[in-house]
Amino acid sequence: MTVPAAGSRRGAITTGQVKYYYGPMDCGKSTLALQMDHNHSRQGRRGLLLTKMDRSRKAQISSRMGITRDAVEVDDDMDLADLVRQSWASGRRVDYLIIDEAQFFTPEQVEQLAQLADDVQVDIYAFGIATDFRGKLFPASARWFELADEVLPLQVEVLCWCGRPGRFNARIVDGVVVRDGETVVVADVLSSDPDQPSDAVTPSVHYQVLCRTHHRSGDLGPSSGEGTLPLA
Repeated sequence: MTVPAAGSRRGAITTGQVKYYYGPMDCGKSTLALQMDHNHSRQGRRGLLLTKMDRSRKAQISSRMGITRDAVEVDDDMDLADLVRQSWASGRRVDYLIIDEAQFFTPEQVEQLAQLADDVQVDIYAFGIATDFRGKLFPASARWFELADEVLPLQVEVLCWCGRPGRFNARIVDGVVVRDGETVVVADVLSSDPDQPSDAVTPSVHYQVLCRTHHRSGDLGPSSGEGTLPLA
């Protein structure tokens, strides 16, 4: 086995790191994202916080523990490389990006972030959910898995009602697990369909973390009204 001589790697290309932290609802992703920003900023680094469709419905990263920070709300058409360039043009240095709700970004935006890491050494720390309510990878999460230098499951264990580790985010509509529909449903909303009566509302939608067995069977447990997480 050959040991590299001292200094032989000094000519290596320097790149930023891309890390994707993933887990089901309520495993502390947003809390860790804000802690990561706090730790880096304390050392004099400058970062941008990005999010998409935060639970608060505001341009911020919000933790269920009550911690919040303002963030840039990203839409599908936003060029994230251009966003960083604009920050530099205004005189604001960007050393790292914190990405919350990373599963909702587009695959193209994931590629833009990876290119930022490679070309201008910006570190990327992304936090998201791997799979949707059907148990299938979000398109963006699939791209994070493919491009990230490290893919790290969150270590805060979330339990199914049965006590087994919960990995699946089941969508419950009017008390029943559903397996078809829009990939993203953000919140309960009043119906805007003009063909429906004015007092009609869409079904009540919640998410609940389940183990694989009970996600497959649709069993929400003996007290199915408890432990569910409303999106509103």
